Amino acid sequence: MRGTVYKSTGSWYTIKSEDGKFYNCRIKGKFRIQDIKSTNPVAVGDQVEFQLEQTGDESIGVIAEIKDRKNYIIRKSVKLSKQTHIIAANLDQVFLLVTLNNPTTYTIFIDRFLATAEAYDIPVVILFNKIDAYDPDEMVEVDHLFQLYSEIGYHCLKISAKTKHNVNQVKELMKDKISMFTGHSGVGKSTLINAVEPNMELRTAEISEQHQQGQHTTTFAEMYDLSFGARIIDTPGIKGFGIVDMEPEEIGDYFPEFFKLKSECKFNNCLHLDEPKCAVKQALEDGELAWSRYRSYIQMVTGEEDDNFRDRS
Repeated sequence: MRGTVYKSTGSWYTIKSEDGKFYNCRIKGKFRIQDIKSTNPVAVGDQVEFQLEQTGDESIGVIAEIKDRKNYIIRKSVKLSKQTHIIAANLDQVFLLVTLNNPTTYTIFIDRFLATAEAYDIPVVILFNKIDAYDPDEMVEVDHLFQLYSEIGYHCLKISAKTKHNVNQVKELMKDKISMFTGHSGVGKSTLINAVEPNMELRTAEISEQHQQGQHTTTFAEMYDLSFGARIIDTPGIKGFGIVDMEPEEIGDYFPEFFKLKSECKFNNCLHLDEPKCAVKQALEDGELAWSRYRSYIQMVTGEEDDNFRDRS
């Protein structure tokens, strides 16, 4: 039988078969997928082959094969630094929720996520959420970020999951696609999913005033079928986003505005650091590129792990 993984709890998987039925499944033995050292060889969104085994009064599925993935989004494992965690697979797009505060989403986090999505060929839509809660000065900063990422080429929307401002535009983008919502805990993922599909009633949590961070309300990634012809993968909130398996010389290729200038650099292997006649550094000096993007790039190339880089400009 063939099906799609809708939920993973680490040892058990909920799979929807091609005939629309759901089965609880497990894996037999160890899977190695394209030499990925992952803590979870089977991810939500995977297409799998499985067989049913009768156990008492119920049928339990055993996953026998994982089909080739068209893409996946991956990050460093939280507990095992040398291993990775596949967040989801076979995505049509990712919605990255960004908030100015409560909690703060820093540009280093945004840029690391965007670079990873570029590396694995996943389109990203940036949603600037909670615009109903910002004062005029804060909206100026939101407008700055909106323009910055729009000019690079990313689809951006200003939304309020709470008041449903522009939620219909999000729904239009989701139709007939598999989408993932992601971002820090507390940015409003569950509230937004409840806004696009009110009968789901996902749990939401208040922001911790002490730490200004969201409380984790989603423990495992899970896919849902929505009433308007869309599928959504809800994920646990991500605090940091360590990049995986990127060589320093290729990181610039995942910054689209840097990649466009690459051929104009004097050296074809230019890292845009100290090399002479670097088109990227010249564009920075000329005000044509954002310094926040360049600083994110430097941190990624040098291997710094500070996900809370505090300069947004």
